[in-house]
Amino acid sequence: MELICPAGTPAAFREAVDAGADAVYCGFRDETNARNFPGLNFTRDELAEAIGYARRRGVKTLVALNTFMRAGQEDIWYRAAADAVKAGADALILADFGLMAHVAETWPEQRIHVSVQASASNAEAVNFLVDAFGARRVVLPRTLTIDDIARLARQIRCEIEIFVFGGLCVMAEGRCSLSSYATGRSPNMNGVCSPASHVQYRREGDALVSVLGDYTINRFPAGEAAGYPTLCKGRFHVGDKDGYAFEDPVSLDVMDQIDRLRDAGVSALKIEGRQRGKAYVAEVVATLRRALDASAEERGKILARLRLLSEGNRTTAGAYEKRWR
Repeated sequence: MELICPAGTPAAFREAVDAGADAVYCGFRDETNARNFPGLNFTRDELAEAIGYARRRGVKTLVALNTFMRAGQEDIWYRAAADAVKAGADALILADFGLMAHVAETWPEQRIHVSVQASASNAEAVNFLVDAFGARRVVLPRTLTIDDIARLARQIRCEIEIFVFGGLCVMAEGRCSLSSYATGRSPNMNGVCSPASHVQYRREGDALVSVLGDYTINRFPAGEAAGYPTLCKGRFHVGDKDGYAFEDPVSLDVMDQIDRLRDAGVSALKIEGRQRGKAYVAEVVATLRRALDASAEERGKILARLRLLSEGNRTTAGAYEKRWR
C-alpha cells in the first residue's frame, strides 16, 4: 500500500519525501485548496520545484484542487488545474464534478483522484465518477468501517485511499456548514475551516476558554490540554451531560489495522496534516514508513510514539469502530 503524506510548505514537502513517502499531496496558495491558510501552501514556481525534487527520488506528487467552484469564477479553478498539469502533477485531487469534467475533457491522460470532499461513499457514486470522468482513485470519507470498505472494494472499478492518521473531520465530509455558520468563511468554497483570524482564547479564573467567531467552543479546566476551536469538536451541554456531541478533539489512528485494511482492498494510506510543521511531518512519515515495513509483532512498539504527536495526546479509531453515543 502506498503511503500518502501531507505537505503544507516546500520544507515539509522535502521532509516527507526524505522520510519515506510514496506520494506527497499539496495545494496552491489560494481558494482552490481546502487548506487555504496564511503562511501555507505553494506558489506555482514552488510546486514545479517540489515536483522535480520528488520525481528525482521516485516519489509522486498529488495536487489538491479540492474546493468547489463558484458560478462565474470557474477560471480560478481552471487556471489552477492547467498550472498543476503543466508542472507535472502525477494526479489531481478533485471534489467538484464540473472541474472533473473540465480536466477529463482538456487533459484526458491526466490522472484524477476523487477528493474526500466529494463524499463519494457508495458503489453507485464511485462508479459514476469512474464512468463519467475516468477517476482512477477515490479517497473515502472517514465514516466507513473496515467491513464497509471491503464490501465497497468488491463493487467499484478504481483504487481506494483512506485516512489512517491525523486530524479527524466531523462525520459529514464535504458537506460541512458549521464553520461557515460561525465565521462566514466556508471550508468547501473558500478552503478555510475555523480560520485563525476568527479564533480567540481567554482566561476565566483557572479555565481557558476557546472562541470561534461569536461562539464559545470549549472551556478547559486547569491541567487539561486545550484543543483548537472547531465547532465539530466543541464541548456541548446535551441533556444532563457536558461532552463532545459530534467528535472528540483527538487524532485518528488506525495504523494498527494495516493488515485488515490491506485485505479489505485499500491501495493507499493517507496522513492528514498539511497545517503541521516540517518536524511533525518528518516524524510521522518516518514512523509510519517503519511501521508499514515492520512485522505485525514489531508494529505496536513503533506506533506507540505517535500518541505524543496526536491532538490532546490521545487517538481514536473514529468511525472504523465508532460507538455512537
